[in-house]
Amino acid sequence: MSEANNNAPKLKQEPTPWWQDGQTTSEQKIEPYFLSSGVFTFMQKVKTWLLFPLQQFDALTCSERLLSYMAWDRNIQRFPNEPLELFRKRVKYAAINAKDAGSVAGFKRIFQRLGVGIVDFKERQSPTDWDVCTIELTDGDISKNSKLVQTLIEQYGRTCRRYRFEVIFPVKVSIRHGEFSHSVQLFSAKLTSEDV
Repeated sequence: MSEANNNAPKLKQEPTPWWQDGQTTSEQKIEPYFLSSGVFTFMQKVKTWLLFPLQQFDALTCSERLLSYMAWDRNIQRFPNEPLELFRKRVKYAAINAKDAGSVAGFKRIFQRLGVGIVDFKERQSPTDWDVCTIELTDGDISKNSKLVQTLIEQYGRTCRRYRFEVIFPVKVSIRHGEFSHSVQLFSAKLTSEDV
């Protein structure tokens, strides 16, 4: 369901009086029943016709042709073999992503909106140059979304920064603890020439 459908008033079918419903006073359903259900069905169709223009403003539900115009307006270009659902999300969140592009938390939110989970985002680490930002991603995220990640960095990355990726392999480790004690004794002996 689109946002326009959710915000539109609901069409409820009013019950017709018993003497006009076409089924209370007769054995079979007769004319008034069919007339009232037909009018209700027609009004539902009219509602969809009226809501159609509103649905075209939503990038997730609009036609593909209108989506390409929205993408042009928001400076989003579709990369080769990009799934339509992902392209729709990129167009829908283009303005919010542009606002979030300047900060570390915003960069994480951009990736999260598009379904790529950043493990960590590090900048200005001491052993590397000050302009290098490290993005830590899991192996699955970088392999499935490599073109998307590259496109997002080109679109929303800072121009004075260099970005590099670190691939993280999450591994579950169990550590057990317990108490143990021991004693140590040290004996030393010295052999002198007189003992020999």
